Amino acid sequence: MTGQPIPVIIDCDTGVDDALALLFAVRHPGLDLRAVTCVAGNTDVDGVVRNTLTVLERAGAPAIPVGRGAERPLLEPARSARHVHGADGMGDLGLPAPARTAADTDAVTLLRREILASPRPVTLIPTAPLTNIALLLRTHPEVTRNIERIVFMGGSVTTGNATPVAEFNVWHDPEAAAILLTAGVPITMYGLDVFMRVVVPAGEVHRLRASDEPGTRLAGDLLAHRPTTQGEEPAAEEAGGLGDAGAVCAVADPPGLTTRSLPVEVSLAPGPARGQTVVDRRPRPGESEIHEGGRERALVDVALDVDVDRYVKLYLETVER
Repeated sequence: MTGQPIPVIIDCDTGVDDALALLFAVRHPGLDLRAVTCVAGNTDVDGVVRNTLTVLERAGAPAIPVGRGAERPLLEPARSARHVHGADGMGDLGLPAPARTAADTDAVTLLRREILASPRPVTLIPTAPLTNIALLLRTHPEVTRNIERIVFMGGSVTTGNATPVAEFNVWHDPEAAAILLTAGVPITMYGLDVFMRVVVPAGEVHRLRASDEPGTRLAGDLLAHRPTTQGEEPAAEEAGGLGDAGAVCAVADPPGLTTRSLPVEVSLAPGPARGQTVVDRRPRPGESEIHEGGRERALVDVALDVDVDRYVKLYLETVER
């Protein structure tokens, strides 16, 4: 690793896989985690703050500022994913309450402060609904001058999970996602197409869970809560998906991700396609553009492939530091 660490800020809804992402970001020597901001998503925002502080303590992190953000999306009600992440959002692992509290400033104020104060342009890594980021961009557009890139976990080129076509983070606040795409800075979309593929094998999960080091053991327990195979031998069910943590791996090690610059827009209309990320992979304009004229759409570096073994190895080596 050469050069200075990359200054990063994670905006999250911690969450099992957001917690995996935080553990990685804290321990990777090439990343300088300057702040963490919290938003309603996997669980309510106060639960997200609690979970985030607990994970940072388990990871042995320094006093990284944590900001409480939006309680609900811009237009929609909050809709949690407790059926995936447990009643507490953290797999119901019974983790202790954190010893410290969130920063006195709200998430948007903290984001503005840390972005503008950074001596190098910051990489933002949202792993949650994009409400905080949309509020930041609309309230303090000047921050874009010190944002290197936004690498967000969200969207899908093919199949959704919240609906047949919409991924949860974008579906939870489609208007916020649409605002993100107009940020005017380079954007990478780490969507479900790669998100679902990076899986830690069962044997490695068992090894992490047996560790005496609290952060490493927590990573193993979280991965065991994210089984990727159902209805097979119990050991096979403990193979765990990295999920959101893959987006942070992509910041630390960009060559592990294959992207293509493509037009992307978010479907905002009511109905079955709401929240879909419409990714235009056509090699040439179609009849719509020929007859009605083209519309300006944001170009996004869309993740289409990922080196699974490379990111699994990177993750394990990092969290076991």
